[in-house]
Amino acid sequence: MPEEDLVELKFRLYDGSDIGPFRYSPASTVAMLKERIVTEWPKDKKISPKAANDIKLINAGKILENNKTVGQCRVPFGELPKGVITMHVVVQPSLAKAKTEKKVDEAPRKNFCSCSIL
Repeated sequence: MPEEDLVELKFRLYDGSDIGPFRYSPASTVAMLKERIVTEWPKDKKISPKAANDIKLINAGKILENNKTVGQCRVPFGELPKGVITMHVVVQPSLAKAKTEKKVDEAPRKNFCSCSIL
């Protein structure tokens, strides 16, 4: 693939630091980008993804779907030749993990009402 067809992307983390920039083929999928982010994630961060499903990528205000390609996500930036596209990374643990942690933290509570009428 010719060098000029590659799309240059960097990924902005929650604390303002970046991963990248890296060059990708327009046929690369969002799922492939997420896998790369997990492998390149800095080890010194408090919050880190365990798997690609823990990551959400945001570009131009839209959450990107795993089956979309880089070429499809790049459409709004067609007028910016050879520019680095910054995608925002949000780490969101999977729901199954969050539900199990919630059950452990909950202590049985008594439901009662304490209304005072004056």
